[in-house]
Amino acid sequence: MKEMDKKQSRRTFIAKSAMLASGLSVGVPYVSSARHKIIGANEKIRLGFIGVGNRGSKLLNLFMQNKDVEIAALCDVYKPYTERDRGLVADRYLEIGKVPKMGEEFPNRIQKFTDFRKMLEMKDLDAVCIATPDHWHAIQTIQSIEAGLDVYVEKPLTITINEGRAMVNAQKNSKQVVAVGLNRRGSSVYSKLHKVIQDGGVGKVTTARAMRISNMAPNGIGNLKAEQPPKDFDWDMWLGPRAERAYQYNIAPYFFRWWEDYSSQMGNWGVHFMDVIRWMLDETAPKAITAHGGKYVLTDDRTIPDTMEVLFEFESGRIVQFSIHEASAGKGIPNGEIELRGTKGTVYASQNGYKIQPSWPGQFQKWDDRIEPQEVSVESMEQFGDLNIKEDTTANLVNNFIDCIKTRETPLCTLEDGHRSTSFAHLANIALKMGTRIEWDAENERITNIEKANDLLHYEYRKPWKLA
Repeated sequence: MKEMDKKQSRRTFIAKSAMLASGLSVGVPYVSSARHKIIGANEKIRLGFIGVGNRGSKLLNLFMQNKDVEIAALCDVYKPYTERDRGLVADRYLEIGKVPKMGEEFPNRIQKFTDFRKMLEMKDLDAVCIATPDHWHAIQTIQSIEAGLDVYVEKPLTITINEGRAMVNAQKNSKQVVAVGLNRRGSSVYSKLHKVIQDGGVGKVTTARAMRISNMAPNGIGNLKAEQPPKDFDWDMWLGPRAERAYQYNIAPYFFRWWEDYSSQMGNWGVHFMDVIRWMLDETAPKAITAHGGKYVLTDDRTIPDTMEVLFEFESGRIVQFSIHEASAGKGIPNGEIELRGTKGTVYASQNGYKIQPSWPGQFQKWDDRIEPQEVSVESMEQFGDLNIKEDTTANLVNNFIDCIKTRETPLCTLEDGHRSTSFAHLANIALKMGTRIEWDAENERITNIEKANDLLHYEYRKPWKLA
């Protein structure tokens, strides 16, 4: 698809998604489903869910709001989640929080599984939504593609860079639609800002930054010993391709975000912000990465830093900074979540809107060609003015995915985009482990200045799991 066509499709899809969110019909015709049957204009897409915990439940409810979707199956390693019964959840999980409300009412019979492979054998399934921990995404996505299903997979896309390329290759060898849940790709605000940046509205952008702030002092995720998992929790299946180890309550179901074998905060939050900055600047990948950080304050069980600073350098002449502050608080980016600094002005942006502050002449400079200040919000944008709604960017992605199943068009966030943006997180973590600047060959996806660092592009799966 040509770049101009892609931009037009993005605007069209976001507009459609906004109408769907407000209950208006867009009259999308049928095309073909994932298993090559014809879907009639009034026929629903049968969807299965792999992972229906915290994030999976949010996606489940968004998909249920789409009139073209029928929920066909649920899969999770924790039985109370597939049963949708909060009363069965272990008390310790309830104390931790992040347990979904559940209790949804389905108009049809739902099949329930603990092993996703059994779900993929269903003959009347059209697509799946994957919202499992990061270390599962690659295996489950590839096997879903091989089963002839379209896929919506949550971010971060992978736990290693090699996994991402394998997923992209698997899709290329198929006819499947695969969308990635980087929700800012469904933002009308960022779609508008992208055009402003690319049209030179703030001059050349040379630096950008974003940060994650969450003061977890003094206890972090705590210090716990190995225990038996709660009743009806399949710990071995949760571990999957990762090394066998004893269960701890501060690993699963939610705290895996602070364990490097299963995720990272660079992946959890950094991927969101690196994706939108990469999109705004039309960048593919950095040429060099430097990272600093460690456990400077917290003494909890986490295996990732509580403090981290990363710099990404680009061939185009740009530097992007990402900061993780989990041992301090305070304000971050003023009036937004990302900052873009150009020669004509500075942008402060979030999903709710953006502000452009004009630049002024620096040392030895005399010029009057200043840009005008600009402020845009979701509410002020024309396409939402008449609908009087608050934009839900994840709902936009969900509705766009359903549209793409019917039209076979390219989704707002492609698998390649998800892979490239997630690679930023992995490269940052690798640079921190190496303790030095690493140089990245984006075409061949290799680290060129430290051969040993390439060992961290993947890991050996626990049997019987395989990448492809």
